[in-house]
Amino acid sequence: MLKFDILKSKDLMRAGVIHAPHGDIKTPCFVGAATRAAVKALTMKEMRDLGSQAILSNTYHLILAPGTKLIEKAGGLAEFNSWHGPTFTDSGGFQIFSLPDVKISKDGAKFKSHINGDKLEMTPESSMQCQWEIGADIHMAFDHLAKSEKREDMEEAMNRTHDWLIRCKKEHDKLALEAKKRCQPEQYLYAVVQGGTFNDLRAKSAEFCKNIDPDGFGIGGVFVADGMEEMLKTVNSILPENKPRHLLGMGQEPIDLFVGAEYGCDTFDCVAPTRMARNGSLYTLDGRINIKNAKFKDDFSPLMSECDCECCKNYTKAYLHHLFKTDEIAAKVLASIHNEHFVVTIVDKIRESILSDNFEEYKHEFLARYYS
Repeated sequence: MLKFDILKSKDLMRAGVIHAPHGDIKTPCFVGAATRAAVKALTMKEMRDLGSQAILSNTYHLILAPGTKLIEKAGGLAEFNSWHGPTFTDSGGFQIFSLPDVKISKDGAKFKSHINGDKLEMTPESSMQCQWEIGADIHMAFDHLAKSEKREDMEEAMNRTHDWLIRCKKEHDKLALEAKKRCQPEQYLYAVVQGGTFNDLRAKSAEFCKNIDPDGFGIGGVFVADGMEEMLKTVNSILPENKPRHLLGMGQEPIDLFVGAEYGCDTFDCVAPTRMARNGSLYTLDGRINIKNAKFKDDFSPLMSECDCECCKNYTKAYLHHLFKTDEIAAKVLASIHNEHFVVTIVDKIRESILSDNFEEYKHEFLARYYS
């Protein structure tokens, strides 16, 4: 079993440590989105320097390029991309079911590569095999994305996710036994809780996933800000306290991170911080700004005086504005360093506030200023 120590808890909220094969993850923790084994515009050294503890890559994208067998040959994801720390893999179900030509059956999904048109198939068994080849510390079970937000579609997707979870667990356990015989590092499986915005479906999914007894849990599906608190309270009141929980694809808005942590999630991932950065949308303690706006042309103050990232310590808003206006690659690099550092630091401070019993004060202070 994946070892998870809870150091401090209050209601559903907790701070702890996940002891992964490639290192410890102090939780709550924001996990960097290294979708194709790379965080866009950033090197792994830059990720380490800005304070990231872990990364998450996407199985669908790595199947397409460079291929999971090549990553296995390289020694696994951590060796392949020189990230010598904890790693996660998403199954890629979200991306596969978002494709226009995907064909879904009880067995799995058939689709075409968006790169070269090759016909491919993903099943629960092949998803587990590919994730073991990638060699991440923590895998997500292959889940079924609903085709709409209608209840019948959500329920169908949830039931298929549950059927596939049984098969994922069986294949994962088989591969784990084979790896143990070869004295290879352990890898761990998270079940994915589905059900969309319907709390009765979420409760049913949480109960099902709990009974399968995976190493941890991903919470996936459709999120809406107004319903997230109630959904997380429902799900995390059911999931076992002694296993970690990952909130999939959340973290575009800082409030998501506070809500996730307050209601029992331990890790989060999202591509939004670096995606927004590449478009010039940058976080500050006083809210998000568009650095491309004309008012920053002769603003020689740092992007954020309270920030100690490379961007804020060394460059001004005027310089960043210039880089974006002249389409310099450095614009995307510096902006991505800042946004990723900003989100990682928020979650680190959330952790500190839980440990020091002042979460509510930090939450109120941060959100009041950011959304003023």
